[in-house]
Amino acid sequence: MKIDYLLKNVAPWLTGDGPKADIVLSSRIRLARNLRDYNFPRRMTRENRRKIFTLVTSGIEHTDSLRDALVVELEGLTDLDRQFLMERHLISRELSPEQQGAVIIGKREVVSLMVNEEDHLRMQVIRSGLSLSVCWEEIDRLDTQLEKHLDYQFSPTLGYLTACPSNVGTGMRASVMIHLPALVLHKQIGKIIQAVGKLGLAVRGINGEGSPASGNIFQISNQSTLGKSEEEILNDLEKIIRKIIIHESNGRRLLLEGQLLRVEDRIYRALGSLKNARLITSEETLDLLSALRMGVDLGVLNKISRSTVNQIFIQSQPAHLQKLAGSALTPEKRDALRASLIQEKLSSGNKPE
Repeated sequence: MKIDYLLKNVAPWLTGDGPKADIVLSSRIRLARNLRDYNFPRRMTRENRRKIFTLVTSGIEHTDSLRDALVVELEGLTDLDRQFLMERHLISRELSPEQQGAVIIGKREVVSLMVNEEDHLRMQVIRSGLSLSVCWEEIDRLDTQLEKHLDYQFSPTLGYLTACPSNVGTGMRASVMIHLPALVLHKQIGKIIQAVGKLGLAVRGINGEGSPASGNIFQISNQSTLGKSEEEILNDLEKIIRKIIIHESNGRRLLLEGQLLRVEDRIYRALGSLKNARLITSEETLDLLSALRMGVDLGVLNKISRSTVNQIFIQSQPAHLQKLAGSALTPEKRDALRASLIQEKLSSGNKPE
């Protein structure tokens, strides 16, 4: 099975039906693990990287969620295919074909596992809405099943040993992708980011570390994994996210009460541009989709589904468009195809009367 089938697949985290899904797009948990008696990937021989790959692919046969998964080795992928997988949040920029990197993708993309990235294993579960507890249950079950067949590097005093010292301990990174247009419009987002940073959390853009917060979408995650249990890390993160949700909800209420006409104008201008543009860039698309999603979530637009908007966020990215076209495209042709795709999605993704 090739990765092209993912083009037609709608991952559950894009459905927009999870808890607090009007503000929280998705929740994700990653666990970093390494195997005993092997160096970390960047210091391993080619032969040993192949051994790690063989051990991991044998281990997943004993799991519930990855037994019949799609296994993709990066050495056989084009740059376009790699970018496509990054856009779907299935691999990171650090997963390298030179290190014999691979990704194992479970059914519907809920569960995935990177092999030979910074660590031997980077397993991931991603779900719609504020679903950290559900993600934790799923990834903990996967981790337990794998650990019965893989000998992890573990210290009784430090916990799980990882290539990056900041991941030592639980090896867990939990993150929430959150849409905060009202806080941006009220010019409160800077204070929120500053406060979150002081609490030991990281704030990044939609595509993770190093990416801008386009479309008013932010990823908020824990930075420390040592000294706390997984449950404590998740509880602390969720408490902070729930406070941010309250601030965003209050901001949206104030917009409806005091600036309804301006808000509606912003939303309908965005809808008009998306429905009529002949050329549209990635950056412009994200900003317009942010206004469109706010319109859906506020009830201003009641014929467009949240799921449709979420899907456009992912499917309008450059690699997705070129995979859809079946070939590399110039920037102008990508912008033209993006405009056409968006109009098709908005037309077919309407809610029934």
